[in-house]
Amino acid sequence: MSVTTRAALLKGPRDIELQEKTLVCGDNEVIVKNHLIGICGSDKSFYRGQLPPKTAEFRQDPKFPFWLGHESGGTVVEVGAKVSEYQVGDKVIAFGWCNNFADYFVAQPFQLQPAPTGLDMDLVSLGEPIACAMYSGLHCEVQLGDVVVIMGGGFAGQIIAQCAKKKGASKVIVADVLEGKLELAKTLGADITVNLKKDDLAQIVSSLTAGVGADVVVEAAGSADSFNLASEIIRHNGKFVFYSWVTQPVTLNISRWHDDGLQFVNTCLVHHTWRERYVWTPPSLRPVVQGDVAIKPLITNEFALADIKEAFHLADTDDAAIKIVLRP
Repeated sequence: MSVTTRAALLKGPRDIELQEKTLVCGDNEVIVKNHLIGICGSDKSFYRGQLPPKTAEFRQDPKFPFWLGHESGGTVVEVGAKVSEYQVGDKVIAFGWCNNFADYFVAQPFQLQPAPTGLDMDLVSLGEPIACAMYSGLHCEVQLGDVVVIMGGGFAGQIIAQCAKKKGASKVIVADVLEGKLELAKTLGADITVNLKKDDLAQIVSSLTAGVGADVVVEAAGSADSFNLASEIIRHNGKFVFYSWVTQPVTLNISRWHDDGLQFVNTCLVHHTWRERYVWTPPSLRPVVQGDVAIKPLITNEFALADIKEAFHLADTDDAAIKIVLRP
């Protein structure tokens, strides 16, 4: 059986369109009908023409034309003859670059994750970015009483900030350049918000900690300025938590990394093996299923899949949009 679908092809910088394609389910493949698709920060970078070098993460070369999309989830509609992990009707989360800006997508079993029981299907469909941010929040080594700074108030930063507070941080500081994101962070439990366009974050952290510096800084903004400012405000032997993916080379001041013995914590769930991801995702999503972390307030804009050009234009031009989703 074959399935006809609309699917997003990124032909060049800021040149995206839906094209009709036919999916055929191979013996070792699964076809999934999408419920909802999210635009990731990396999708925006690709859309702007910032394609990184090829890594093991990619099943297709990161070059134009590029079949875009990886954040989605839905219902299995066909399984290959050699697939035993899934059956028709299963609810799944996508964990792979499977051209997910589409009505349907085809994947290998290792690129999927069973949906947790009790999780709303909108959140199942955003299971990959939610699990990634939750894993970071749960494994960022925040201890009771810590002063924690989250660089970036986007989708991941807002989730990580909530986790840090739940884990017992005495102060959670969210830093961003947009007031709307900072106001949302406040409503979701951040103790202090800092507008980097108006305020001196280093001075604020120094004053708050009597010159010692933050215990943990999570980099979730993805820029050279953010990396360097994060390096500046961490205390001696403090923890630098990697989250964001910087797709282009940047210049970093790493002298402090060495001289102050900073500890580096890589919390990138999807960049480990799929076997590790398969084990780590259920406990990462459990607090979301239980309602301990608020996700739906982070979904700021919704479009029909047919309006993908408008959705990406908004993602490209309005940084106040946190999570933009599309429905087939």
